[in-house]
Amino acid sequence: MKTFLPKIDVQRREWRVIDAKGAVLGRLAVQVADALRGKDKPTYTPHLDAGDFVVVINAADVVLTGNKESAKEYMSYSGWKGGERYRSVREVRENHPERLVMHAVKGMLPKNRLGDRLLTKLKVYSGTEHPHTAQQPKTMAYAG
Repeated sequence: MKTFLPKIDVQRREWRVIDAKGAVLGRLAVQVADALRGKDKPTYTPHLDAGDFVVVINAADVVLTGNKESAKEYMSYSGWKGGERYRSVREVRENHPERLVMHAVKGMLPKNRLGDRLLTKLKVYSGTEHPHTAQQPKTMAYAG
């Protein structure tokens, strides 16, 4: 018996939209990462991109549990001496709230070319409006 490998049809990818208002960041990121990889489909294959496009709205209203709102910091490094910079969750939420979700989902994807390709299918918006209504996205329920 041969191993079944699905033919990945780019035309049959679905678009899903999920509302992040009041959602816990880590639990939301797990659901989004699973949808991007296609883990919720019967044709899931670890080394193939079989997932759907995911649109996350209301990223500014995501919730962090415990003391993370004040204690968690995001580090970036420019590559130059003294170019290490730390930003608190409050700073990131004020300036670029969509980066909270992007960073959490990126950490749950594979650390290779497949992960980079999967991340391009994630669209995050801080408000309720998004430009992907023409793709007729299906509502994805947050189960957290």
